[in-house]
Amino acid sequence: MGIERRLNQVIDQFLESGKITGTVVLAYQHGQPLFRRAAGFADREAGKPVEFDTIFRMASLTKPIVAATALAMIDRGLISLTDRVAEHLPWFQPKTPDGQMADISIHHLLTHTSGLVYDVALEHLPDDQAITCGLLNTDLDYEANFGRHNAVPLAFSPGTQWAYSFATDILGAILAKVHGGSLEEAVVTYIAGPLGMADSRFHVTDIARLAVPYADSDPSAVRMTDPYFAPGDAGWTLGFSPSRTFNPKAFQSGGAGMVGTADDFLVFLETLRTGGGAALKPETVRLGLSNRIGALVSDPGCSFGYFGAVVEDPVEALTPQSAGTLRWGGVYGHNWFIDPASELTVLSMSNNALEGCSGAFPDRIVEAVYAA
Repeated sequence: MGIERRLNQVIDQFLESGKITGTVVLAYQHGQPLFRRAAGFADREAGKPVEFDTIFRMASLTKPIVAATALAMIDRGLISLTDRVAEHLPWFQPKTPDGQMADISIHHLLTHTSGLVYDVALEHLPDDQAITCGLLNTDLDYEANFGRHNAVPLAFSPGTQWAYSFATDILGAILAKVHGGSLEEAVVTYIAGPLGMADSRFHVTDIARLAVPYADSDPSAVRMTDPYFAPGDAGWTLGFSPSRTFNPKAFQSGGAGMVGTADDFLVFLETLRTGGGAALKPETVRLGLSNRIGALVSDPGCSFGYFGAVVEDPVEALTPQSAGTLRWGGVYGHNWFIDPASELTVLSMSNNALEGCSGAFPDRIVEAVYAA
């Protein structure tokens, strides 16, 4: 059975079940399309279909784009991996668990080894102490929000552990300051502009094309409320606020704040796979695609680079993907991978949190690709 039939079966199954409302699935090999499909609804209640130019809230698909922006600025000598965060953001000086001033570098931020963590407790502190981790709405800027972390010890000393975090938000604040404008301006200057990613922004370029977000429920997904908090057993505890993308006062979240299309993000992934194009030096991309955390692990069988997790042991990682595959997702409903050995780039974007990111849907997509 060919890849087209296998992937169509997966997509149709999840659309019919109601677990996935709308999706764009793209699979490319050797730079050529193996499969392209837009299916389901961008707005189910209005009967509005998903199209290839549908704009999705990108959540953590923002992270590799911001990481690439940082690396492009490093290529140009504007910052370095060893720069200390406090040198750029003197207002951000959290302490280690033993009370010492933390020595966090840009490398630590890129690799999620800074001691920062996604912790729901931060969002539930008293109002004048609560820290928004990038998805909930806020009128606070970087300093007003993240400066509050100076009163909260890091989860561990920088470089000693790996933990998924809002470190890319802190990185975004550095990039905005060094660039001398907004984070969006830096991203457009170094990555989105050169690559022609016209809809990849921290604001919605065309509201008419924006997908409605849906939340997991039985028997089928439901329109997401604002704010929305997933059930405790869902595996994700931070809150969502779909309206955040329309709030110009909210800090531009380098970890979760962008919106964009599947084709835009596919261009970005293919640029990484092929060595950086007009945006990055090939040697910089090679670093970012490889293990940058040494003996630490992110997921079972995986290390972490600068753009996402790196599969080190496919058997331990329980995946058909080749060793060296780079992969990650976005909690609003997305999943992607680059398999350099097979010259494969695969992306599934949906408007379903959390199913499209960490549910069965992306796993079935991966299985269908490799079975074919």
